[in-house]
Amino acid sequence: MTEAEVEDGKGLAIISYLTIIGTIIAYFMNNDKKNAFTSFHVRQALGLWAMYFILAWVVSGLDSWFATFGFWVFFGILFIYGFINALAGKDQTVPLVGELFQKWFANLGI
Repeated sequence: MTEAEVEDGKGLAIISYLTIIGTIIAYFMNNDKKNAFTSFHVRQALGLWAMYFILAWVVSGLDSWFATFGFWVFFGILFIYGFINALAGKDQTVPLVGELFQKWFANLGI
């Protein structure tokens, strides 16, 4: 990735981490340009949101304060990590699951 490509895609990459709506907006806005930096972070954010909703459903059934607190801390750290990397112009995957998201969503058209 070139520095110009990173600077051009940084705005949408940052937006992709804000909410699930931000991820959807960044995905569709990136379809026109196909910026590699934005695509990388959209895949990361999409994977985080998908995992967030699936695990939220599981944790909600546990009825445990510790499980809920751990869930929020875990996802808070991952989203902040991804957001800071997008802000800094880095294409680092989020810890533990980022490589899987890049593989799973590689054929998504972004």
